Amino acid sequence: MIRIYTTPSCSSCRKVKAWFKEQGIPFVEKNIFVSALNEQELKEILMKSENGTEDIIATKSKIVKESGIDLDSMTIKELIAFIRENPSILKRPIMVDDRKIQVGYNPDEIRVFIPRAQRLAMWACKHEDCPKYDKCDLAKEEKAE
Repeated sequence: MIRIYTTPSCSSCRKVKAWFKEQGIPFVEKNIFVSALNEQELKEILMKSENGTEDIIATKSKIVKESGIDLDSMTIKELIAFIRENPSILKRPIMVDDRKIQVGYNPDEIRVFIPRAQRLAMWACKHEDCPKYDKCDLAKEEKAE
């Protein structure tokens, strides 16, 4: 199941949720200001982050700047405690499934969350050798772009 970590005032979070609903892909939303991320969730996010804290922490946030903390010198335990105390330092939205993570709304990259079978069907449908190509809404959308 895909988990989306959000905040209420985040416009990118609203776009991501709308996209998942439009695609018919189920997800669980977690507002990081209402329900604190637990240690296991943060470890999972960090492990799946290709560039570690760089991918998930807004280093220009007021809290990071004012605290003068060097995130790179923190232990994992210290980092997790800091994030739990200051969830607003996280970039948003953060989407996580069993294998991958994506931070922020990128209309091209988010497609990795479309189930493989659905992606293959969409790919096949957009090609002119598909017998339904002329009647296919997906193909019409592709041509319009």
